[in-house]
Amino acid sequence: MNPFDSTGSPRREEAADGGDSRCAWARFSSWLECVCVVTFDLELGQAIEVRTSKSSICYLCVMTCFSFRMRQLVGRRSLKLREDVYNRDVPVTLQTEVSHFFGYVYFRQVKDVSVKRGYFQKSLVLISRLPYVHLFHSLLQIIAPEFFEKLEPCLEAVCNDIDQWPSPVPGLTLNLPMMGVVLQVRIPSKTDKPGGSPVRQTAREDFLPAPTLLPSIHELDLFKCFQSVLIHLHILWELMLLGEPLVIMAPSPTVSSETVLALVSSISPLKFCCDFRPYFTIHDSEFREYTTRTQAPPSVVLGVTNPFFIKTFQNWPHVVRLGEIKMAGDLPKQLKVKKLSKLKTMDTKPGIYTAYQTFLHKDKILIKRLLKGFQRKRPSEVQSAILRRHLLELTQSFIIPLERYMASLMPLQRSVTPWKSPPQIRPFSQDEFMSTLDHTGPQLTSLLKGDWMGLYRKFFRSPNFDGWYRIRHKEMTQKLESLHLEVISDADLLGWTKDMSEVEIVDLVLKLREKLVSEQGSCQLLVKDGVLDKLDTFINTVMGSLPEDLQAVLKTR
Repeated sequence: MNPFDSTGSPRREEAADGGDSRCAWARFSSWLECVCVVTFDLELGQAIEVRTSKSSICYLCVMTCFSFRMRQLVGRRSLKLREDVYNRDVPVTLQTEVSHFFGYVYFRQVKDVSVKRGYFQKSLVLISRLPYVHLFHSLLQIIAPEFFEKLEPCLEAVCNDIDQWPSPVPGLTLNLPMMGVVLQVRIPSKTDKPGGSPVRQTAREDFLPAPTLLPSIHELDLFKCFQSVLIHLHILWELMLLGEPLVIMAPSPTVSSETVLALVSSISPLKFCCDFRPYFTIHDSEFREYTTRTQAPPSVVLGVTNPFFIKTFQNWPHVVRLGEIKMAGDLPKQLKVKKLSKLKTMDTKPGIYTAYQTFLHKDKILIKRLLKGFQRKRPSEVQSAILRRHLLELTQSFIIPLERYMASLMPLQRSVTPWKSPPQIRPFSQDEFMSTLDHTGPQLTSLLKGDWMGLYRKFFRSPNFDGWYRIRHKEMTQKLESLHLEVISDADLLGWTKDMSEVEIVDLVLKLREKLVSEQGSCQLLVKDGVLDKLDTFINTVMGSLPEDLQAVLKTR
């Protein structure tokens, strides 16, 4: 069963969806790339039974409920228009990527005497470009039990249900029907206040039963993920901020994937611009690339379960070995920081193996608050909220001075005129930025002591700084382009062209048309209502005043 099969019945697309109403399964493809069923055979290994595209995912589905991320292997595709609009309006941490997929897995193992291994083992896998880990795992909890009873006909019904969903539009609350259940979710928007209140249920009389509210589509239980490393959380936060190579060795794919995803989210709202693999195996196509000893380890976070990796990653600078969660009294047993030289054998004890020295001091008040909350059996949701708020404020304290300085590089609005190209953004000067920290540094918003300036200096050499700068520079350039279009539309262009030669008028028309085509093709610029229409009207008016031979030339270009 292939949800992209051209023989499938076409679905009606609402205008708000931004999709092509003539394209079958257009709504389905805005949520998922494909659905796969993977079976483990003792003689053949993992094999994909039902698939919509070839990939290496069969080796990733072996044990339990977890997530993974993989690189697109066959060529590269450009983003669709709706993905451009989605990425423009959603927080950077939830943007889709052309080069990577996310996989969400539900694994089932049942005793079966007819199988040599003694167990029936099968996985249901959802492949998507959307990092909606909580939504898709909630979806699997609904779909999988039904699928393992009814098999492929169930998948057909699931794909038809998803093809009825509206597209994920940032800022909207959506009701998503699935097999008699309605999930109510809100797609976060770039304009949302970071760490704001969770989504509240909205009344919908046409849904029976009432929708099941998902407070978040992507957030994990941070306290559950970090409870064994709480006293060293500041180390992990700095390693993620600086894009350091890191390996998480976990007892299961579930723990591995959740820990890696929690670490990546720990520096939100800053985007983690390095590669990360929530569940990495020796069968991954990048295995040799990431395990070679002929060069320094790459800036990547890997989650693994195979003990073989202990020897493979001995040259990596940071390794976290997680064990099964054990309690000492009423408190979670905390991992200790250990020397890398002790990471040698398969039975290496749990710990954080690193020689890294932190720039900032740990927040002892936060640690005491969380450990006391655990002792008093405070709900995990509350513990996670406390932890998420702390990490958000810590990251914001670090990033606000950078944002403030970056904003100072923006040309003044009055320097944008219709008669010249948009002014250039001033280059980023690390020395100039560092000189501003005495008066506008993180000490204004954070009580943490330490070498903030040293942390910034190292951050400047990391992929995360490069990624942050590229994103902000692109946004500022688009803002200048938008302002330029607006001042052009407000200018007396017809009066200006009276003294122009035909060659100059043609040049002006071509430049304006190029701007309009670029904007309409990418939908990246946010301009005031009516600006594009005014410019389009001006172009048509001016072209009408030109000789017919020039009009014909312009119309063909």
